[in-house]
Amino acid sequence: MLTTNLDTNRQVHLLGSASVADSTLMQGKQYFNNCPPASRMFQGRQDILENMQHFFSQHDLGKQRIYVLYGLGGGGKTQTALKFIEQSHSQFSSTCLIDTSTKETIETAFKDVAVKQRIGNTAEDAIQWFAAQKDEWLLLFDNADEPNIDLNKFFPRCKHGNIIITTRNPGLCVYAGANTHVNNMEEADAAMLLLKTAALDDISKNRETATTIVKELAYLPLAIIQAGAFIARSRNLEGFLTIYATNKSRLLNEKPAQSHDSYEWTVYTTWQMSFNRLSPLAARFLQLCSLLHHKGISEEFFISASKYRFTSAIPTYEDLRDSLAFLSEFVLPGETWNSLRFQDITAEVMAYSLMEFNPDQAVFSMHPLVHGWCQSIIIDQEACHSSIIGILGMYIGCIPQHDTELQSVRLVPHLDALLRGGTQMFPDFKSQYARIYHGAGHYTKAENLWALALQKHREVLGDDHQDILRTMTRLADAYMNLGQYEKAKTLLVHVLDKQRQILGNDHPDTLESIHTLVLTYHRLGQYGNTLELGLTALAKRKEILGEDHPDTVSSMVALGLLYDGLGRFEAAMKLLILVLEKQRQSLGDDHPKTLMVMNNLSVEYLNLGKFEEAKYLLLSFVEKKTHILGQDHPRTLLSVGILARAYRSLGKFAKAHALYMSVFQKHCQVLGLDHPHTLISMSNMAMSYNYLGQYGDALKLYISVVEKQRQILGDVHIDTVTFIGYLGDTYNYLGQFEEALKLNLLTLEKRQDILGGEHPGTLKSMASLAFTYGALGNFVEAKRLQVYVLEKRRRIVGEDHPDTLRTMVHLKAMYYNLGNIEEANKLALPAPEKLIADHHPDTQLVISSLAAAANRMAGKVEKAEELAQFFHKFNISFKVDE
Repeated sequence: MLTTNLDTNRQVHLLGSASVADSTLMQGKQYFNNCPPASRMFQGRQDILENMQHFFSQHDLGKQRIYVLYGLGGGGKTQTALKFIEQSHSQFSSTCLIDTSTKETIETAFKDVAVKQRIGNTAEDAIQWFAAQKDEWLLLFDNADEPNIDLNKFFPRCKHGNIIITTRNPGLCVYAGANTHVNNMEEADAAMLLLKTAALDDISKNRETATTIVKELAYLPLAIIQAGAFIARSRNLEGFLTIYATNKSRLLNEKPAQSHDSYEWTVYTTWQMSFNRLSPLAARFLQLCSLLHHKGISEEFFISASKYRFTSAIPTYEDLRDSLAFLSEFVLPGETWNSLRFQDITAEVMAYSLMEFNPDQAVFSMHPLVHGWCQSIIIDQEACHSSIIGILGMYIGCIPQHDTELQSVRLVPHLDALLRGGTQMFPDFKSQYARIYHGAGHYTKAENLWALALQKHREVLGDDHQDILRTMTRLADAYMNLGQYEKAKTLLVHVLDKQRQILGNDHPDTLESIHTLVLTYHRLGQYGNTLELGLTALAKRKEILGEDHPDTVSSMVALGLLYDGLGRFEAAMKLLILVLEKQRQSLGDDHPKTLMVMNNLSVEYLNLGKFEEAKYLLLSFVEKKTHILGQDHPRTLLSVGILARAYRSLGKFAKAHALYMSVFQKHCQVLGLDHPHTLISMSNMAMSYNYLGQYGDALKLYISVVEKQRQILGDVHIDTVTFIGYLGDTYNYLGQFEEALKLNLLTLEKRQDILGGEHPGTLKSMASLAFTYGALGNFVEAKRLQVYVLEKRRRIVGEDHPDTLRTMVHLKAMYYNLGNIEEANKLALPAPEKLIADHHPDTQLVISSLAAAANRMAGKVEKAEELAQFFHKFNISFKVDE
């Protein structure tokens, strides 16, 4: 028997003859192969080849096997099919390539088979002949890219045989028993293809450079082959990307002089041919989408934009003329969105694989190279930019305020793409775009856009227009998140004064400015009349908007922050539990605003010593927040920092330190070294060093933190005072008590002025100062302070809070030092595991202080055995028999 792998370079190799008049066409078997070999440069695609081999090796009879390879032009579909045929030639009695570019080429290919096989002179004769053949023939329908051709007419009408279809049209998968999307190559295979095409050795240095190049070429085979041909001619692998950066269109539009297969087109010409077949509306849609990011394009952008209502003086109807004209193509009478019309247009584009659709996420995407090519062929760049800038701006304008964060992360790449290279934003949607950047945590970009919007509004509208005052409020919010608290306060005080004059005290815009001002005062640590202002804003919003309105709930969250800042942790916790329930009911568990309330509630659990509850709550939402907002979003970093605090409080110091280190590094990248949140991260790292017993490392960091904080927020800001207090604690741990005394005295004075005498922060300063006094032998002053601190802590955070327990232990030590055994015995020792679980460096200090005092009084101390057992838990000796 003759094999099929003979003389594959001939168009048709005839190995037999038959009479067309013979009614039994199968008398005398006919074997032929007109498929050319795969390119000598073929590389990779082993997963696809294995899938095809498995599919065509199945032995289920009575079923025609059809395999579809679909994807973008230049992706290597034909070469993959030819490689499979080359590797699997023994499986098939005959193989036949059908040029499926047009109906005419299909008919010509079949007619050619009929004539040369002497079975007739029409395409139908050949199709019937294949149907009558009982052997395992294979037809390769190549380049089946024309969506209007009914391919089913050309399939042999039988229940046997094998067919491969290569196409740009994923719609042809309806015929397939199996299919594969032939997309980008694997990186290693792509790099090897480049080196083979460029005739370069596969050495480490070349491979590294080739990997960088193919990544830039988005792993598209045809682009890699063209790049390899250029490199082979220039012999300059290292300099290719420099040339490519400024000559992309030429390089991807240039056919190599020396080819390795019969493919006639370049990367750009193959796409241009597809583009030329699109209707004008489909072509315009593709061009508009090419100005967005190449991933995550949603029909919802266009649907919501079509429902936009002009509520602001800027932009005008005329500004949005081009955008509205495009959208009108998809709007039915009565302003109903015509989704069928939209699907017709997108299906037209996807028929050539110029775009793809992800049904799970309901978004479209473009290959990065197609994305760039499509931008390069836009003739009316300004009008096209204007249209899509307007459409995206209108879409953002329809997003509810409370959903801004939820939408912002996925929209930022589109805004970056539109504004890349300083593109003029016309029509003027600076405020809407700033809103998205702000929600995504890109505060500097938001500030710049709001500042530009404010300038534009002033030129057009004057100083007192409501759009100007709203923009000022938003700009102040950006200042606040950038740590520029005084600038935010100055702007908000001005806006609030204007709004009260023009709109009155009860207008929603006035209340929004009060809300933002309350948050600014909180960041500044200026609690004077802030609580009253916060309570007033909440009461007004409840009265005007109702208990469950998102703005009312925002005021409740702000009030919870004030309670926290004032040290009223119990009140903050109760309020946030109520808010959390409201958020879960209205927004769901996974909404960013719900997660932020969980974040704040976990802080109150930590403040109240509920460490396990805090950890459980944090673990339940930190992963969600990372997924929704991204790992670098400032709000995500805030939550990770709080989770680190929970681990630290539970004694998992190494785990906490790793998280603190990560948060600090990301804060430096995202917010900058001088942002207040970055300084807090530095302080947390220093505290973590203290918990690890690395007091020298902690001291260096705290000195740096205090210096920077003084420069940025001044000496009297509450965070500056807090960091000075932590520095004083570190001197205590190092045994440098004179240095600690100076700082502890300063911290206590400042905290009393700012927070009052009963604030937990003030009590912390008193406790630190008391320890320093005790270490310096001033037991009377140490005892006086600790008596006050113990009474207040029992009332504020409870009898079992670790801070309260440490105070009891230290006060007991002071009574021993003063020889007041009776008073000392009134203070029961806490269960050792409660203190061990706290793991605070202060715990070690106060236990050591008690042990030293008890040892000095050993012969006079009652219940000495109980003390000995207590100290044994901390590996501290106590002389019972003295």
